Amino acid sequence: MRKTTRIALGAGVALALVAPQTYAANWLALQGTEPAGSSTRAKLWGFVQPEFLSTDGTRLAAGPFAGQPASFNQIPPTLDEHAEFLIRRARVGLRGNVLPQDGTLNYFLLLDAGDNGITRYSGGRIKLTDASVTLNHFPGARIRVGQFKYPGAEEGLMAIQYYDYINFSNATNVLLQERFFDSDGSVSSLDENAPNGAVGAFRDIGVQLFDAFTAGDWEHSYAAMLGNGNGILRGDDNSAKDVYLYWASERVFAGKGPRRQGWKLLAWHQQGERTLATGAAQTAGDFDRTCWGVGTTLRKDKYRAAAEYIRADGMIFNGSDGGAVPGALNTAGTAVASWNVLPNDEADGWYVDVGYKVLPALELDLRYDTLNRATQTAAEERQFTTWTTGAQYAFTERVRVMINYEFRDAEAPRLAGSDVPNQILDGLDDLTSAQLLVSF
Repeated sequence: MRKTTRIALGAGVALALVAPQTYAANWLALQGTEPAGSSTRAKLWGFVQPEFLSTDGTRLAAGPFAGQPASFNQIPPTLDEHAEFLIRRARVGLRGNVLPQDGTLNYFLLLDAGDNGITRYSGGRIKLTDASVTLNHFPGARIRVGQFKYPGAEEGLMAIQYYDYINFSNATNVLLQERFFDSDGSVSSLDENAPNGAVGAFRDIGVQLFDAFTAGDWEHSYAAMLGNGNGILRGDDNSAKDVYLYWASERVFAGKGPRRQGWKLLAWHQQGERTLATGAAQTAGDFDRTCWGVGTTLRKDKYRAAAEYIRADGMIFNGSDGGAVPGALNTAGTAVASWNVLPNDEADGWYVDVGYKVLPALELDLRYDTLNRATQTAAEERQFTTWTTGAQYAFTERVRVMINYEFRDAEAPRLAGSDVPNQILDGLDDLTSAQLLVSF
């Protein structure tokens, strides 16, 4: 781990020496810097996302929780109902330049009061998701410090209010939307092994070296970050730190900001350790967690496309016992369903996404994604595939409605079709969702 840290910091310093300062827009710059020449000391902004989600509510067909609600057919974060209205996100932020006269120091603050994995598992209903300052004193090497989105996969790094779907792809949701637990959930008891805090929300607390530079029609961005690796709203729980490396090269066609037209290629890597109690004795130990990915995005005139491959080694989130809602008592009355983690397994997944504007305000979307979870263990391996059809209509630049329909399928590929896991997964319902986005 220490060797990886030295390599990461060395790479960041080397890049800083050759990268001239630029103010072109990208996700690193949009969230970590202010526009060139801006004298804004404090800009209030935010957005609200009310939504409705629904499945058929099919119950578990087999296993120790047969006849009970299936967790994968219930609506998160509460998993209480299979059709529900909720306020997914309600965020308000403040950003600007601490020193407007020269722009050498800017800040970014964001609060969330929605109903999601950030607010549900950490007490209270209003949470600080971002709190950072960026030092712009050194050409080619901006320094961002605090709690913010780490450099990584496109779905996680991009601003959520510009995301083209309501739900993340399976690979991003399971492998990168990290849940934190004290135990692997392997001991059958009356303990649901609930998350010990907020989901990671693609964020960490630490320090990041980053910037971008242009070469002809191309813009190149880099980032190297050192973080706690323990999510948000809390400090580290072990002495190891997570290392994040990121590179993106984009052929810029036109425009600026979140909807800039261009073709981007990106690659990223993150590595750290997690502390977890495992086995019959529930002995605490540290386990490696490594994720990496490559991807591409395209936005040109009426067309939009994206694709990304993600791979994870260690600390694989493994759903719940028997597919039941965590905390549910089994039929025999001897144990409750718990959340589970596989500390030494592997997984990978990918997605391909296309969009086309049939009208200036109306875009039609289609995404295929797949996740291969626990690929090193035949009995635990699961394969999830989803086709998502979508339409989004922009009433104005700040008001948009989205409708998605997800054709969902899952199987245990190395088990017989008649085995209990496949009987359970046969009950995975399709998902209908609608969301209104209002930003200011």
